[in-house]
Amino acid sequence: MRRSIARCLGGLRSYCTDSGDGFQSSKLKIFDRHLKRKQRDRAAWLMKPKDSLVDTVAENLLDRLEDCKKTFPTALCMGGSLEAIRRLLRGRGGIEKLLMMDTSWDMVKLCKDAEQQMPTDNIETSYVIGDEEYLPVKENSVDMVISCLGLHWTNDLPGAMIQSRLALKPDGLFLAAILGGETLRELRIACTIAQMEREGGISPRLSPLAQVRDAGNLLTRAGFTLPGVDVDEYTVRYSSALELIEHLRAMGETSALLQRSKVLKKDTALATAAIYESMFAAEDGTIPATFQIIYMTGWREHQSQQKPKKRGSATVSFQDLQKQFGSDAARR
Repeated sequence: MRRSIARCLGGLRSYCTDSGDGFQSSKLKIFDRHLKRKQRDRAAWLMKPKDSLVDTVAENLLDRLEDCKKTFPTALCMGGSLEAIRRLLRGRGGIEKLLMMDTSWDMVKLCKDAEQQMPTDNIETSYVIGDEEYLPVKENSVDMVISCLGLHWTNDLPGAMIQSRLALKPDGLFLAAILGGETLRELRIACTIAQMEREGGISPRLSPLAQVRDAGNLLTRAGFTLPGVDVDEYTVRYSSALELIEHLRAMGETSALLQRSKVLKKDTALATAAIYESMFAAEDGTIPATFQIIYMTGWREHQSQQKPKKRGSATVSFQDLQKQFGSDAARR
């Protein structure tokens, strides 16, 4: 498998560049990227053929392409839910060449094997091992960058988004979905209470996530034009807290904090499950888990895009508009 992927790299020179150490990380280290790669290796073996949550997020992300008249002949899909994006693409976006990238060899192999079972869609697909924190992609080389449930694990999210913008051609599109700060709020509450009761204090167990209010600033800071942000919340019901943890492992979404306690004590874990069920369980015995998804869209600057007028260039004042509409309302 490694040889077959290596052969793919030979045809990627038009948009790939040497990256040196492909797994370099930023100076600010919150997440253990090596651990996250191992978790994604494990997830490739545990992943369900069709995960309803992952498929829903991928479908909603790709729906945005149906609102674009523009086509994107060359696209980069990186990290996260690669297999779901490839399976649900179904010709949207007019993609002709698709470069799929992940830090995990096993995840890339899963996607490559799954593609062989898909109907022929005339998309030339290539695979590469790479890291979102240090993109092995040349500037101005792709028309679209897609990331579905992957970027929230980067140590430098603004830096990764800046690299994505630089990889885009002018008027290229950036599409991303990340987990928001309200994700797993029930588990956070239960774990905090259990640690306070059993250990007399709390230590970080769940990864920090971006808040909705930060998403627009991230796009602007990364230099994208026409930024767009919207949020969805999904509630998934599980038979027990153990089933929730198993699902998170299959998604590759378990914690990868660099500074974390090595082992969660058994009594603390049992207390967390008991508190979770006592506080949030429904009448049928199932427990809910909230997943907040932040969808982001942005474009690389191009002269054809709409631009705001310069400050002070308006020819009509708001006072005049207020008088006009006020008088119209009075006549009615």
